[in-house]
Amino acid sequence: MTYCIAINTEQGLVFCSDSRTNAGFDNISTYTKMHSFTWPGERSFVLLSAGNLATTQSVVKRLWSDIENALPINLYSVPNMLAASDYIASVSAAVQKQHTERDTAATNFEATFIFGGQIGMDNPETLLIYPQGNYIHESDAHPFLQIGEIKYGKPILDRIIKRDTPLESAARCALVSMNSTTRSNLTVGPPIDLLIYRKNALDFGQRMTLTENDPFAKQLAEAWNQGLVHALEELPHFPWES
Repeated sequence: MTYCIAINTEQGLVFCSDSRTNAGFDNISTYTKMHSFTWPGERSFVLLSAGNLATTQSVVKRLWSDIENALPINLYSVPNMLAASDYIASVSAAVQKQHTERDTAATNFEATFIFGGQIGMDNPETLLIYPQGNYIHESDAHPFLQIGEIKYGKPILDRIIKRDTPLESAARCALVSMNSTTRSNLTVGPPIDLLIYRKNALDFGQRMTLTENDPFAKQLAEAWNQGLVHALEELPHFPWES
């Protein structure tokens, strides 16, 4: 399973993803689900992926190939984020179709993506691209997008994330959301990739990869656990309690 998050605030974008691709008692493999495409000073993109691994790998490979071969439409040539989303959606649809035509076992080759970034001085955007090729922006009320195993990490995002949430606070919230998911679902797990992109920077952003034993990740998880216990203890007592 997979869990990926993108947050769009006034100060910039936050991306967070796990790396577990196959979970089992004796077989766990990892593969990054966060892919960056950056031309410093011009444009910066991040692509988060969920779904069939063969499809997501082929899509990312095709995106890089189109750039290297200078095809008329590629991530460097598209004029805006919507055109970029249309392009990624068409690549994904083509890859899914190709895999399906060669398959004889009725395998599900669907893949879902979160695509975010900035071109020039346009506002940064994030979009969720569905397997069918359609896509949506995040809402103003809840300026974040999720794919994969979303239910465990959504409550904290609903309560905390707003457009004016400071960027680093949004990043910590994303990690807490991820921590809640990894605690409740063993098919989602580290290493955890985190990328913070500051508005108008047009650079690679600040990226961290947190392993299971990473000191910062363990400190953040422990602080969150203690905070929850303290908050529970501070809740109003029932009338019959002394």
